[in-house]
Amino acid sequence: MKTGADLIAAVEAGLEEIRPFLQRDKGDIELVSIDEDKFVKVRLLGTCVGCHVNQMTLKSGVELTVKKHAPQIESVIDVSGEKLEEDYRDSLEA
Repeated sequence: MKTGADLIAAVEAGLEEIRPFLQRDKGDIELVSIDEDKFVKVRLLGTCVGCHVNQMTLKSGVELTVKKHAPQIESVIDVSGEKLEEDYRDSLEA
């Protein structure tokens, strides 16, 4: 089971794999956090925000791709509409 930096790298690799498809439609995605080494929070960006198919994209595209790189991940959650602390980037690099 991956933890720490290895898990972050695996999740980021999954996001990098799906990113070109999102960018083709003028969207993007960023990693917000990984909780308990199994729950990934992401923020959809650009045209992905408010898109009526973003939940389908999240589950059938992003979640499956992330799980391919990090099988221990149970779910990927979009937190685009939530107000979050902006210090998460510091914790991702710890």
